Amino acid sequence: MAYGISTYAYFWRISDRAPRPLSLLDMLKDTAQQGGQVFQICDYPQVASWDRAQLADIRAAARDLGLSLELGTRGVRTAHLLDYLDLATELDAGLVRSMLHTPDHRPGAEEAADLIRPAIAQYAERGVTLGLETYEQVATDDLLDVVRAVDSRNLGVVLDPGNSVARLERPGDVVRATAPYVVNIHVKDFAFTRRDGWVGFTYAGCPLGEGLLDYDGMIAAVRRARPDADRINQIVEHWLPWQSEGFATTARLEEQWTRTNISTLLRSTS
Repeated sequence: MAYGISTYAYFWRISDRAPRPLSLLDMLKDTAQQGGQVFQICDYPQVASWDRAQLADIRAAARDLGLSLELGTRGVRTAHLLDYLDLATELDAGLVRSMLHTPDHRPGAEEAADLIRPAIAQYAERGVTLGLETYEQVATDDLLDVVRAVDSRNLGVVLDPGNSVARLERPGDVVRATAPYVVNIHVKDFAFTRRDGWVGFTYAGCPLGEGLLDYDGMIAAVRRARPDADRINQIVEHWLPWQSEGFATTARLEEQWTRTNISTLLRSTS
């Protein structure tokens, strides 16, 4: 399994809270310096407005840095999926991650499958995989209904078991259900902490190995279920809350968490 980093690992450093937000090229360079092999441009809408020359520059930069690229968006309208297939082709990206819902469109499983089918045939022709992410807005069983209904080798699941906790789905259950269909893994750990006065909890991220994610169990389950598991990329993300001390502290922690997570992945694959 190759490992890499997502734009979500730079969430605060590319936000409008950053004095100088990192560019996509900055993130590519940092990923290479960290030892990553893949970079996932995920929920980064600027990329959709770039012309072919700009996309070619990013593709060339990634190649020169020894990185492969993946894309991430939201929504399953056929035209939108085909637009991102074109972007993936320009970037030489082998995977597009999406989610079923957008703010203005919440299809059920049957409608989603009907929308995906015309697009997935073209994904297959170009050798690009579409991955639907596990998350709290859609029951894992419903997500799997879509994948099974479309029934294409180029459609699978982007496994992120922490997302589904908000739907009261246990991470281990999500892993077991989706393992045979996984095409990409988002690696982020998570934990509950008590709020002040012990009134409720905060559910947020933490460095890999310090929270509730059974990372070794997740990888083992996918390896058992997928003969091609070595082709599945692991992508580091974070749920790092904004720190009250301000941007410098938040950015320092974000960078530290990435180093920790990549180091943990390196040890697990050595």
